[in-house]
Amino acid sequence: MEYFTLFMGAVVVNNFVLTKFLGLCIFFGVSKNLSASAGMGIAVTAVMVMSSALAWLIYNFILLPFGLTFMTTAVFVLLIASFVQLLEMVIKKYSPALYNMWGIYLLLIATNCIVLSIPLINVESSYGFLYSLVNAVGSGLGFALAIVLMASCREKLRLADVPKPLEGIGIAFIIAGMLALSFLGFSGMIG
Repeated sequence: MEYFTLFMGAVVVNNFVLTKFLGLCIFFGVSKNLSASAGMGIAVTAVMVMSSALAWLIYNFILLPFGLTFMTTAVFVLLIASFVQLLEMVIKKYSPALYNMWGIYLLLIATNCIVLSIPLINVESSYGFLYSLVNAVGSGLGFALAIVLMASCREKLRLADVPKPLEGIGIAFIIAGMLALSFLGFSGMIG
């Protein structure tokens, strides 16, 4: 039950994009297209899960025992950058259309604060290995949910008569605010 609570808390209640406002560069940049957003959600989730798993192992079996915890952030950044580079090579080889659709945003996963925050939160909270993975999966799927919801709204808005000053990023911020308010309704439901 505690794993389910952590998972649902990460997806809905403590959604990093809509309640903590992390990962917004990719959120606003990629959410113009629904299929690109769904793919980016999967990619970010995969990087978060893989980096959280390896970060937990490195932290608990290398950094902590040897007193090198001061290097945690630097090691985690290098780890995430390596995973993103690997992901970039795989996407470029097997799905060139998706690679071209994402453009620069694929490389932004490596420097995205949401991707780095999950392994850091897992370490800071002293989560066990399985707990860290559940948190990473939930947080990644929460990001995917937020970006897909945003892309759905933005695609519908292409058919709407949006006032000229609000076209583009202006209306995107308004939609993000409305989505954040709707997710705020879940606060307090799960710790």
